[in-house]
Amino acid sequence: MIVRNLEQLIGTPAEVDTEGWTSRRFILDKDGMGYSVHDTLIKAGAVLEMEYRNHLETVYCIEGEGEITDLATGQTHPIRPGTLYALNANDRHILRANRGTHMRMVCVFNPPLTGLEVHDETGAYPLNQPTTASV
Repeated sequence: MIVRNLEQLIGTPAEVDTEGWTSRRFILDKDGMGYSVHDTLIKAGAVLEMEYRNHLETVYCIEGEGEITDLATGQTHPIRPGTLYALNANDRHILRANRGTHMRMVCVFNPPLTGLEVHDETGAYPLNQPTTASV
């Protein structure tokens, strides 16, 4: 059984902080679950263009507001607590957090992340990022 608390992750290598987001990584590839689970803060006013070419992602918003735009269709959907979206076709998208409020998201990735990934220049995570730290 795996039991972890957010307080255990903050300030450790399991917390990855960037200009637009902070990801606290609860379940990773090394845990052998076949997926990874993250508590992610999208920072207020952030505009993130992403395309997870190597991963499928499901996201559930638990705090804050913003929107997601599907770049293939141009459709924009509001994001608020209780909204779930799934990038089931490696969808290229733009995620925006409203100014003045962050969005807190629970994210699940398949295949799982190792914990060290950050977005590359295309907005994707690399596949099978080598682990160099105990996350």
